[in-house]
Amino acid sequence: MPLIGDDAPSFKAETTNGQINFPTDYKGKWVVLFSHPADFTPVCTTEFMTFASMQDEFKELNCELIGLSIDSIYAHIAWLRTIKEKIEYKGMKDIEITFPVIADLKMDVAKKFGMVQPNASDTQAVRAVFVMDPKAKIRAILYYPLSNGRNMDEIKRLLLALQKSDAEDIATPANWQPGDDVIIPPPGSCGTAKERVESAEEGKYCLDWFMCFRKQS
Repeated sequence: MPLIGDDAPSFKAETTNGQINFPTDYKGKWVVLFSHPADFTPVCTTEFMTFASMQDEFKELNCELIGLSIDSIYAHIAWLRTIKEKIEYKGMKDIEITFPVIADLKMDVAKKFGMVQPNASDTQAVRAVFVMDPKAKIRAILYYPLSNGRNMDEIKRLLLALQKSDAEDIATPANWQPGDDVIIPPPGSCGTAKERVESAEEGKYCLDWFMCFRKQS
């Protein structure tokens, strides 16, 4: 099972958009790879509709979506057509899923990413989410059980937080949202700690030597 900071496993796979070659086809882009237990299941349907409704928001963040389940390409196509033609959920209807969905009947990709967890099911993938950066490094991993749907707003928030941390060398506090103050990484020495607390850097405020923030507005 790959871990945070590892190179994401490479793979070639057949999808609803044709064959993809990861990470070559996604060079320079963030990627959210997510698995679902099975086609034609209600929780998965709500998740796919929600992801599809937010796809443009992820693209604006230079991020591509890739879905996966241990189903055939024909099951995927039939399910996605059913979603578009018949399903209305929370005001979403006529939803077309245009991001690729991997057909993984032999579990090749699912096993590489540790998406099959036998104590949950040995024939279905759990609800795994892997966030990978433009260098194909795994930056975040989320796992949900088969019974409970994911929060796509949280996945987007996490992506935004990762991108901000990379761009500005900062950390984000609990429940951070874009526009909230951010955390300056803690000092590594006593001298640096003293200097940090006593300095009058514009926009910076400290609650203690180890906990300093930078104002965002």
